[in-house]
Amino acid sequence: MSEQVLVSGANGFIASHSIAQLLEQGKRVIGTVRNPHDETRTEHLRALPGADTGLTLVAADLTADDPFSAYTDVDAILHMASPYVLNAADAQKDLVDPAVKGTVSMLRAAAKSPRVKRVVLTSSMAAITDEPDGRLLSEADWNDKSTLTRNAYYYSKTMAERAAWDFMEREKPGFDLIVINPFMVIGPALSSEINTSNQILVDVAAGVYPAILALEWGFVDVRDVAEAHVRALTASDANGRYLCAAGNRNMAELVQLIRKAGAASGKLPSLNLAHGLGTSLMMLASYAQPAGVGSYLRTHLGRVPRFTNAKIQADLGLRFRDVDQTIIDTVKDLIRLGHMPAAS
Repeated sequence: MSEQVLVSGANGFIASHSIAQLLEQGKRVIGTVRNPHDETRTEHLRALPGADTGLTLVAADLTADDPFSAYTDVDAILHMASPYVLNAADAQKDLVDPAVKGTVSMLRAAAKSPRVKRVVLTSSMAAITDEPDGRLLSEADWNDKSTLTRNAYYYSKTMAERAAWDFMEREKPGFDLIVINPFMVIGPALSSEINTSNQILVDVAAGVYPAILALEWGFVDVRDVAEAHVRALTASDANGRYLCAAGNRNMAELVQLIRKAGAASGKLPSLNLAHGLGTSLMMLASYAQPAGVGSYLRTHLGRVPRFTNAKIQADLGLRFRDVDQTIIDTVKDLIRLGHMPAAS
């Protein structure tokens, strides 16, 4: 009988690609979603090659007392479900509590199952750094600056991952824990919904940003992130955390690539504020933004993320797609889905 994998948050951006790759390998997948009968959120999963015989969708709520125990008679687990809300009304209730509770609930459920040999947790670069500070970031770095009022989403990811490692140290269960820490995940979507990172490209093309700002991101293709998760399930050398990013692009480069990919350019920002005075002006303007956006701007304007992805390449054998091509593929997919207008 083929290996069986439990995937939480199955209809998510990264999870959908992970399930597609698992099914392609002949794995049997149990995927948790809030409502398996909501076809608008699950039809893309049911349409995957091999899903008719290899995929079972079940209901699970991160905030429930024990949402996963009924489904952990499996060989391995991808725990990918976590809230992503940049401007949460109540950061503790909307972000931190469900992220931490969901993670610990999954590990507790896995610990009850003698069959589970490995759990792979989707964390984030948010658990590695709150603001780039010029240092070369690696898996040894932890975000110790975020709070409920400063980059609350980053705080939730940090608290959830710390809770996972604390559980492993305290309970010493019979399975390994591997953590993937992706930077900004973009790429073609398997559903018609738009994820938060791809939305940034849409916002740039739609003129939401008043100018080209001194912002630079570490990007990674969703297909590579999914592959990292799938490889981590079975790689004999896998251990600990894995920083997952391919390379950086700044906003000026992003604008050029959006134009090159064939998007309408009429609303793309042209005024360049990616300099000292412009950054100072945007720092002041950040205080007029919603809390999550303002906090992000103040901790990222004028800062360049530096990182090493040597460990994930060495241990998992992962080879990253070219960042420019990933951005172009993403824009073309957003145009296809109607999220971004094409050039006339």
